[in-house]
Amino acid sequence: MAAKQIGISDGDVRLYTDVFGDRQAAALCDQLTLDCAWQQPRIHLFGRHVRSPRLSAWYGDAAYTYSKITWPPQAWPPVIADIRHHLEDILGAVFNGVLVNLYRDGQDSMGWHSDDEPELGASPLIASLSFGAGRRFLLRRRDDHKMKCEIHLPHDSLLVMQGATQGHWQHALPKTARAVGPRINLTFRNIF
Repeated sequence: MAAKQIGISDGDVRLYTDVFGDRQAAALCDQLTLDCAWQQPRIHLFGRHVRSPRLSAWYGDAAYTYSKITWPPQAWPPVIADIRHHLEDILGAVFNGVLVNLYRDGQDSMGWHSDDEPELGASPLIASLSFGAGRRFLLRRRDDHKMKCEIHLPHDSLLVMQGATQGHWQHALPKTARAVGPRINLTFRNIF
């Protein structure tokens, strides 16, 4: 497994590749596609309620609220519990929740935001694991939107954002007109 530090100011972002190896990562992607309890909730966006631009599922020991949606605690499926333990060993961290997202094609996306909900604490560690089609991931400074960074998230990669990153940066997964296959992303976090 290789790790690369992403050069941004006032943040700590690292990208790990080949986290599980191609064969195991492909099997995990297939199993998650079938096993997750996918939902497409209505979210609050720019003063109105719209369908989420992706499918999602929440698993964890605590409830989690974002975009005015509260996800209740839900038991960890064995496959996700195994992934969680693997990442905790790699990072020396503890996670008690994961938001699992399915981007079905290039039209599924996520707009600019920070994972800065109060229940994540002042300096959250977000471990974002990707399986399936590679996608562009963008970062921009909250106080200067001209300062941007683009990262390609390949299959079987882990993007770790920690420290002051969420306080100073926003991130997005933009739509693409390119023909891309499905992508599953698991964002592990610790809810206080």
